[in-house]
Amino acid sequence: MLEAAVMFLLSISLHLGFKCFVQIFVYFALGTTEFFLLAIMSIDRYVAICNPLHYSSTMTGWNCSLLVLCCWGGGTLLFMGPEVGLFRMPFCGPSTINHFFCDNGPLIRLACADTTLLEYTYFLTAMILLLGTLAIHVISYAKIISTILGIPSAKGRQKAFSTCASHITVISISYGSCIVLYLRLNKPGEVDYSKVVAVFNTVVSPLLNPFIYCLRNERSLKNTFRQCITV
Repeated sequence: MLEAAVMFLLSISLHLGFKCFVQIFVYFALGTTEFFLLAIMSIDRYVAICNPLHYSSTMTGWNCSLLVLCCWGGGTLLFMGPEVGLFRMPFCGPSTINHFFCDNGPLIRLACADTTLLEYTYFLTAMILLLGTLAIHVISYAKIISTILGIPSAKGRQKAFSTCASHITVISISYGSCIVLYLRLNKPGEVDYSKVVAVFNTVVSPLLNPFIYCLRNERSLKNTFRQCITV
């Protein structure tokens, strides 16, 4: 949600210039931070379900603050190299990008220089980010599911799984759109397709997140509708 709000505020000008590079840097920094935070949430769920007796001593306030700080630091620094390379590219064509915000793909197409190395750098950085954090999710939830299946009561299994359902849904939406959007090299005929996926990634997905997290069970949904009716 924060990423979408910042992108809206920075989307006033779509012409090449400093504002465009600031926008693309903020977009990737916040997006990368979000993926790191989702990975930390998987680790948090793993500790809470697989090692509940050690949760209070492991996920202390200091440790959580340190993990969040590392997420913000990693999100800011990971794409710093590709962004500097893009900023130093010469642009001698049209000054308007074929997109509704400054993204790396449409911006690279306007460069009047060889962008092969820069495209591969973006691709490898996105692959490290997405597949690396996705591996954390897979390992964590493999252990979580194994632990949940070992719970003797059906009510206990349902309660344990309900704490992870919203997180799994957000992971599926976020990774699905970003893998389709960034884990491929840019091709001239894919601009319109990328714009459609980008709309889902920057607008639809952040819009769904509050509903997924807050309205994740039937009781919450009924209470929300009841409050809306009474008002």
